[in-house]
Amino acid sequence: METYTETDKEQILRDNLDHTLFSWSKQAGLNPISAERAEGVYLWDRDGKRYIDFSSQLMNVNIGHGNQKVTEAVAAQMRELSYVYPGMITKARGDLGKRLAEITAPNLTKAFFTLGGAEAIENAIKLARIYTGRHKIVSLYQSFHGASYGAISVGGDPRKFAVDSQAMPGTVHVENPYFYRCPWYSSTPEECAERAAAAMERIIGYENPGSVAAIVLEGESGTSGCIKYPPGYWQRVRQICDKHGIMLIADEVMSGFGRTGKWFGSDHHGVKVDLMCMAKGITAGYLPLGAVMVDDAIAHYFDERPLPLGLTYSAHPVSCAAAVAVLDIYEEENMLQNVQELGHYLDARICDLMAEHPSIGDWRNTGLFGCLELVKNRDTKEPMAPWNATAEQMAVMNQVAAKIRELGMYTFVRWNLIFIAPPLNITKDELDEGLDIISQALRIADQHVN
Repeated sequence: METYTETDKEQILRDNLDHTLFSWSKQAGLNPISAERAEGVYLWDRDGKRYIDFSSQLMNVNIGHGNQKVTEAVAAQMRELSYVYPGMITKARGDLGKRLAEITAPNLTKAFFTLGGAEAIENAIKLARIYTGRHKIVSLYQSFHGASYGAISVGGDPRKFAVDSQAMPGTVHVENPYFYRCPWYSSTPEECAERAAAAMERIIGYENPGSVAAIVLEGESGTSGCIKYPPGYWQRVRQICDKHGIMLIADEVMSGFGRTGKWFGSDHHGVKVDLMCMAKGITAGYLPLGAVMVDDAIAHYFDERPLPLGLTYSAHPVSCAAAVAVLDIYEEENMLQNVQELGHYLDARICDLMAEHPSIGDWRNTGLFGCLELVKNRDTKEPMAPWNATAEQMAVMNQVAAKIRELGMYTFVRWNLIFIAPPLNITKDELDEGLDIISQALRIADQHVN
């Protein structure tokens, strides 16, 4: 391992801050972790401080850090072939396409490969619009589907506000089935599901159902707060799609590849989807790759028509080889089973934390895809920081986030949300270690409960 002097460390810091831009942040005053190496569920900075990775970076390093099986597969592929244009065949491309067809539903027979999740969404929208001859896309307000123009327009995340004057036309948003804060004041999750679906269908009626190409749902909600779909919601949305000839697109970019204890989040709901977008866990972040899995009928539509999709790096052989290796690792190391077992353990541990910390208002989790929602008052559900909070409104949560980092954890803290989505190979002891850190940080939030 290379040794860095203090001068080296300072130069690395300055080169990064002076010559690169950092996502979603004002650029002045940044204090990013200077990552040097990572292994398993841990990463180290250049001062030797260790951090437990409790959000798999951006919910993508599903197999954990530093698995050399991927390194070996990538090196072997590069020794053989590093790149050919997407109109050529490679073994890695065919192997990956076949494997994806085997782990998705039987109707999803072919993959179009992209560079990541946003491009998967963009191309799924194109396919739905071309196939249906319609243009409107319906999605949820509290959702995120990527940062490119089309993807960010379909999402409802406030990060789009900076560019929404140039948003992709034809997007329609509806309220989430968010039982903890149900807009329809439902008394049960099932009632929330029915009222949310009914509201969606009413809005589609106002928008002209014959103009709607697709409904886009995250397989399981991610960065908006792991807002769980109440029982029956997916089924009702599928009925709406069938009734009006609308395509159903599952965005599995974050919730796919074992994160929820099944291969894909939508698998929990037993509903057919027409297009499935994936990325992140497909290579566990080791290399960029995404894909759109396409229903057989849609795929056959282009048998005698040109497919109007193209990317220079589509089906990149090195990324495909990495993905095949990652799929092998999921299966060889029984990661889906580990998620199911530890998911139940995690739920039980959070119940204990809720008894200890009055700042925890709600816990939402599927497998190892969970989120704590912090409140100032459990009865009123006043959030510790509101949706799209200002800098001033984030004061308490910023202190919580700073404490988490100080204690040696990297995880995703946003508004009044703390995410728990560690690598899928985490052990029970490592999970306990991370939860102990969060518990210490929650004492700061507890002081602001009224």
